[in-house]
Amino acid sequence: MRSLALFLALILAAPAAFAQADRKKGQSMSHEERQRMREDMREAYRDRGDRNRPPDRGRQMSPQEREKLRRDIQDANRDLKR
Repeated sequence: MRSLALFLALILAAPAAFAQADRKKGQSMSHEERQRMREDMREAYRDRGDRNRPPDRGRQMSPQEREKLRRDIQDANRDLKR
């Protein structure tokens, strides 16, 4: 009975052991591939940093321009309510 249990345990564990052995073959990357991956990761982090930065404000509006913009927005809101 014990030998049957041991045999079943070995049969069930064997596929997992063979799957781990194959993984090492796929891990070897050439120097160029590793360098390219490093550059890609640096670029991705650099781009992500640019997204979090607030946009440039540009020039400040004059009081007349602000008043015109305010009126235009109010008119547009009135038109939407209709």
